[in-house]
Amino acid sequence: MTPFKNRVKNFLGLSDERELAVSAPFKNIGDVPANIASKTRGDKIIWAIVLILTLASLLLVYSSTGSLAYRMSRSTESYLFKQFAFILVGLVVIYFTHRINYTFFSKLALYIFLISIPLLIYTLFFGVELNAGSRWIKLPVINMTFQTSDLAKLALFMYMSRMLSRKQLVIKSFFKGFMPIIVPVILICLLIAPANLSTALLIFGTSILLMFIGRVSTKHILLTIGIALLPIIMLVSVAVSNYDKETNQSKKLPVFLASGRVPTWVSRIQTFLYSKKDDDGEKTYQINQAKIAIANGGFFGLGPGNSVQRNFLPHCYSDFIYAIIIEEYGLFGAAFMLFIYMFFLFRCIRIYRKCPFAFGAFLALALSFTLVIQAIANMGVNVSLFPNTGVTLPLVSMGGSSFFFTCVSIGIILSVARNVEQLEGSQLAKIEEQATAVKDTTEE
Repeated sequence: MTPFKNRVKNFLGLSDERELAVSAPFKNIGDVPANIASKTRGDKIIWAIVLILTLASLLLVYSSTGSLAYRMSRSTESYLFKQFAFILVGLVVIYFTHRINYTFFSKLALYIFLISIPLLIYTLFFGVELNAGSRWIKLPVINMTFQTSDLAKLALFMYMSRMLSRKQLVIKSFFKGFMPIIVPVILICLLIAPANLSTALLIFGTSILLMFIGRVSTKHILLTIGIALLPIIMLVSVAVSNYDKETNQSKKLPVFLASGRVPTWVSRIQTFLYSKKDDDGEKTYQINQAKIAIANGGFFGLGPGNSVQRNFLPHCYSDFIYAIIIEEYGLFGAAFMLFIYMFFLFRCIRIYRKCPFAFGAFLALALSFTLVIQAIANMGVNVSLFPNTGVTLPLVSMGGSSFFFTCVSIGIILSVARNVEQLEGSQLAKIEEQATAVKDTTEE
């Protein structure tokens, strides 16, 4: 094989390099057990968290879809049954994914990653435009839209976990360790950013965090952050310099910037920086309605199904569902929801620490980070800590492609937990056998 082909294989992670610890062989992939309950494995706490969040999703979606049902001339019960169907399918997806040995995803990672790139390019130019963004492609057979960035995000973190596990011996090298990891991150983020900047930033932040944990050189990480911050600083500078504080209005952007999603980004930054309490314009309408919902909630909330702002707050069943949580369940309900996600992260970190194999450890951590960071971003937007974005609350917002891929991610995390559990069980069995042998020898 030529040296060039060797370099390509090393870059893509197709060489003979192996993880520092080789995981167990494939077995029982996709088995259908006779008794599902007896075959459910993995972290029981994570299973409980999934059930709590899906139950909360049913209550909140039913409560918040009244205005949507009125506009679409449908009943709120139809959205309740639809969400119930999403949850059932999601739980099935989690169950069968967690039954797959997680090492299978190491080989699958490269192929899904390569498939996601042309899908993102197609979405960028020919995607369905919803809510002022071309982020979806239409699936003609089932008449649904599919957000390709969800697949790309999952593929990227599987591929990054694979590369981090295989490059540990050369991880400090710029060309052998750092470049094969950062190039896929930049590629995916650049393809997602034009239509969905917030998702691209969340993916980039999660990737940086994963690289830091994966022992990538700190100077390489800082260099990447510095380069990535330049366009963000430029965007904020444009937003600040093109705003007239005296008239509280945005100035006209230069021609070369007044295209694509740039005016939307600038407008959101200006609204976040300069909006006041008494502003009542179209740009601040959604934010103001969310603030009213939060104020209505107080400490104890108005009670389940008693939200008032669900009739006025746009997308209260998806992007702004956390504001409805606060209005109906108060500050205590909001704190409990935050605690649930933090506890989920804690359990995933526990899996990371216990997993003896690099790929499984990085995979569980990457997927948990992206879900929790997405949840925090959604909560932050709802309480006006961050500029307005289109990020949903995982497992709680009304179902869609994001809900499906969230379930796949949780299934993969539970697959890693199941294998850790089996390994601990086998080690415990060996210890018991040794103890029994020692006892028998002593008695003799």
